[in-house]
Amino acid sequence: MGRVDGKIAFVTGAARGQGRSHAVRLAEEGADIIAVDLCRDIASAKYPMASPDDLKETARLVEEHDRRIVAIEADVRERGELRAAVADGIRELGSLDIVVAQAGIAPMAGEPPMQAWADVIDINLGGAINAIHAALPHLGEGASIIATGSVAAFMPNEVVASPGQDPGGSGYSYAKRSLSDYIHELARALAPRRIRANAVHPTNVNTDMLHNDAMYRMFRPDLEQPTRDEAELAFHSQQAMPLPYVEPVDISNAVVYLASDEARYVTGMQLRVDAGSYLKFHAFHV
Repeated sequence: MGRVDGKIAFVTGAARGQGRSHAVRLAEEGADIIAVDLCRDIASAKYPMASPDDLKETARLVEEHDRRIVAIEADVRERGELRAAVADGIRELGSLDIVVAQAGIAPMAGEPPMQAWADVIDINLGGAINAIHAALPHLGEGASIIATGSVAAFMPNEVVASPGQDPGGSGYSYAKRSLSDYIHELARALAPRRIRANAVHPTNVNTDMLHNDAMYRMFRPDLEQPTRDEAELAFHSQQAMPLPYVEPVDISNAVVYLASDEARYVTGMQLRVDAGSYLKFHAFHV
């Protein structure tokens, strides 16, 4: 018996990176998967998105664990597409128990700047809300909703030295802060129905979202064209623990816990998997 044996999980952004890792770990623990991803590039983001072949690979990896998967190309910005994906998945798999709103982009220094801002708000915030709202009518007692936030949600932002300098980057932080607040309110609304809602907040994660030229320049503004090795020297600055990043499975393990009955009374949680990033920026407070 796996920790989520017999449950059905809806995972967005499932074609690669954290989304794929979440889908595969949930399958390892007994869940069947409804997996969606855009599978095409976002022009304002300066790194490639996942491809249709990436989504097929996720399906293959899930099926290796003898679990069923319905894999669909869908845009989280379009709630109708997500409603259709959920309906197709339930028609084939039977029900819905877990929602993992993972899909996101990081258009740091994206162009055009305000399009990068709009895209990251629409995907990271609006897309997560769309996924959850598409799933809500199908969730019953014991269901679990998990949204991917970021340690960026907790970064101090009372003083902004250069407003408008990087709308894509600032939009990313805003989207994650707002998503955190949304999950808190959602958990309040769903608690009487015994449906849980939590957010998981990763630090740097070893995925394509971190490993790209735009992100390298953000961490190493002193260099015109920093390499990965040069950027990794600065990645450590994000965490209190002496490491540059965590692995996708480190986040997936938290997702599995929150999806499982082990966390049946855990709701409204802002769970940081951040190697102590929060400790570097905040004193203790209740």
